Amino acid sequence: MYTIPPKKMIIINILEILKKYSDMDHRLTQADIMEKLKKEYYMDVDRKTVKRNLMNLLDLDCGIEYTEISKKDKNGEESFICTDWYMTREFDDSELRLLIDSILFSKHIPYYQCKKLIAKLKGLSNIYFDKKVKHICNLPENQPENKELFYTIDILDEAISQNKKVSFIYNTYGADKKLHPKRDEKYIVNPYQMVATNGRYYLICNYDKYDNLSNYRVDRITRIEILEDAAKPLKYVKEGEINLPKHMAEHIYMFAGESVRAKFKAKNYIIDQVIDWYGTEADIKVINDEECMITVSVNKEAFFCWAMQYGLHIEVTEPLDIRNRIKKGLEEIIQKYKD
Repeated sequence: MYTIPPKKMIIINILEILKKYSDMDHRLTQADIMEKLKKEYYMDVDRKTVKRNLMNLLDLDCGIEYTEISKKDKNGEESFICTDWYMTREFDDSELRLLIDSILFSKHIPYYQCKKLIAKLKGLSNIYFDKKVKHICNLPENQPENKELFYTIDILDEAISQNKKVSFIYNTYGADKKLHPKRDEKYIVNPYQMVATNGRYYLICNYDKYDNLSNYRVDRITRIEILEDAAKPLKYVKEGEINLPKHMAEHIYMFAGESVRAKFKAKNYIIDQVIDWYGTEADIKVINDEECMITVSVNKEAFFCWAMQYGLHIEVTEPLDIRNRIKKGLEEIIQKYKD
């Protein structure tokens, strides 16, 4: 079996030491590197060997930085010493933490895949970052899992790139906490875009027999296949194109169906939550110190659910059918709690 001679491994081991132990706040001298080579790799090398390999790494543009210090000898002649070596990184610690948090807050990535992804992200930094994230809470092992999730994402990405239709089984959870097909036959759709919202991953697509866009939870999709048929061009769909910020603002719960102009009176203290849900496109007119009138463009079914959720803080004025539906819904709720 072919093995790399120990001397050839010096440069690789030095690079690994810099990756593991250094950053802008934790710099290594050549003496530090020599010590770690001896302690971790059982390599007893001199300072010149370390310097030569560090210079070779600089020539290879591995993202290594250092500090140059001037020094004068007893004859007054000036020379320069390279010290305080460290590895620069594509992601700083705050960026890695943001990525890890996004995985932790995700509600659709299976437990074991979350753990693997977080371990890979930690590996992009050094030992000091690992200490910083020890306080991250453990992932719940009992969250629902669809082991086909990443495969589904790959297939959808390929189908969208190739402009092909896809077929799949769409599932819902039963009382046994397992996925079950919503219907016997497969769904066949024209896929256009995948988006993430509210901790979920959705597919924006279209049925041939309809002219509007539909949204499906990617983590509820199984047995997906790319078909030979070309997908319907977006220009033949009612929307004509996907304006993603507009689409996401109008489909706050990702229901399919028409969007309407809705008006509601709201307490001023929930304006920040209105912006969180509807974005800055929401038209807000202050009535007084306590209330404001808000107009939004939103999916009709989603708005009903949202209005019920925020019922204590808002009053829907338009459209009238939604207002009446809310009134009826509240009457039914009152009946349930009457006794």
